[in-house]
Amino acid sequence: MIRGWLRALLPAPIAASAAERLRGCTGALLGLLLTGLICPRLAGTEALSPVLIAPLGASAVLLFAVPASPLAQPWSILGGNTVSALVGVACAQWIADPLLAAPLAVSLAIGAMFALRCLHPPGGAIALTSVLGGPAVTSAGFLFALSPVALSSATLLLAAIAFHHATRRPYPHLRPAARTNPHHTADPSPTQRLGVSTEDLDAVLRQYDQILDVSRDDLDSLVQQAEMHAYRRRFGEITCAEIMSRDVVAVQFGTPLAEAWRLLRRHDIRAMPVLDPARRVIGLVSDLDFVKSPELDSYVGFGTRFRRLVRRLTTIHAEVPKVVGQVMPHGIRTVSEGTHVAELVPLMADGGFRHVPVVDQDRRLSGIVTQSDLIAALYRGGVDREAGRRSSRAA
Repeated sequence: MIRGWLRALLPAPIAASAAERLRGCTGALLGLLLTGLICPRLAGTEALSPVLIAPLGASAVLLFAVPASPLAQPWSILGGNTVSALVGVACAQWIADPLLAAPLAVSLAIGAMFALRCLHPPGGAIALTSVLGGPAVTSAGFLFALSPVALSSATLLLAAIAFHHATRRPYPHLRPAARTNPHHTADPSPTQRLGVSTEDLDAVLRQYDQILDVSRDDLDSLVQQAEMHAYRRRFGEITCAEIMSRDVVAVQFGTPLAEAWRLLRRHDIRAMPVLDPARRVIGLVSDLDFVKSPELDSYVGFGTRFRRLVRRLTTIHAEVPKVVGQVMPHGIRTVSEGTHVAELVPLMADGGFRHVPVVDQDRRLSGIVTQSDLIAALYRGGVDREAGRRSSRAA
């Protein structure tokens, strides 16, 4: 029993790769080195000890080793460290007994960080340093919160932003935009109508009633990715290369609009990839994009005359589009041949994409996946899985 209890105290293995661990170590080294070089000059001193305070080491651990943590975000380090220094200096000046002032400073600093939503664990160490830091801190008074605390924290933060940008790692960890229904109605997005919703996650977090070192948005993303992995495990590896249409009708940037429109109607399709001379995908033009050009020869009757009138009234000074490249939207979303079909679900259901070009490693067109292709793949996967269950039961 005791052995099992002791085994339970052992920490779980850290999932970070060797490269990720090396990045954290290197970032802390460079960040603190730059802070130690820059801040003394800005503060007008040559000594490191009043500027490179010990709690910054803990801030460096968060900024470089766990930058996705809510406790490592810019407002957390700037606000948490600075407000904790102000609280600590106030306790040191107003309470004569350090034995009472020190724990009270840490306690009040935690409360202030909770109130200001800038919880940062090194802030507790800074509050303690403000009380027990010695004559150098005492003589500085409330200026201690400005220099070295705010100055060093800001310098270390800028170093972290530059380091993560150079190593192509997202920081600061911004909150993603709220997911909305692609049709702009009050219904939840399609993927939120089944499975774990954000409301379910919020309810569980309220019931848990503890601070987690992971943001709610990251937790929501992890749950979605876990569901995707579970789908792949249940239904097998169905890739875009298996379900895509390979004989794709495509156009080029300079294809005349009238010709492109006739291709859409002849093949009864809704969209076509736009290719460069090397067959690399540069865009996607759909039937909706042709609304921008109502003067196509294919339009007949009263509708043609009406559209031409609207064109003359609203675009007198504008150049009338003549080729596909002038009406296709900027930016294109593509997937690779090995992309699992489960990854297309949020893209098409929530993102509003109806057609997604499939490209090879050189970004050349391999095929295209439509919503109907995805529906057929999901249906086929469910049928095959049910057939497998029945055969196993019969056996």
